[in-house]
Amino acid sequence: MGNLRFVPSPIPFRYNFVYSATANQSGRMQYHKIKPGQSKERISRTEFIDVFNNANILAVRPLQATSSPVFQLEFYI
Repeated sequence: MGNLRFVPSPIPFRYNFVYSATANQSGRMQYHKIKPGQSKERISRTEFIDVFNNANILAVRPLQATSSPVFQLEFYI
């Protein structure tokens, strides 16, 4: 098993949205706004950055991809 670089919370928390920044197979970034159990909407990079800079973020989860050097993440609000 690999090294765990962050400690997941043992306590479940309530959140309204998940925002994700992931790379597709060609390496191009895609940004999504996810309402758990309801919808997944593609959003612009500008909207993602605006929410990241201005929202009250509850948690950030890095997404590790061994085949890509791109930094990917999800954050919960």
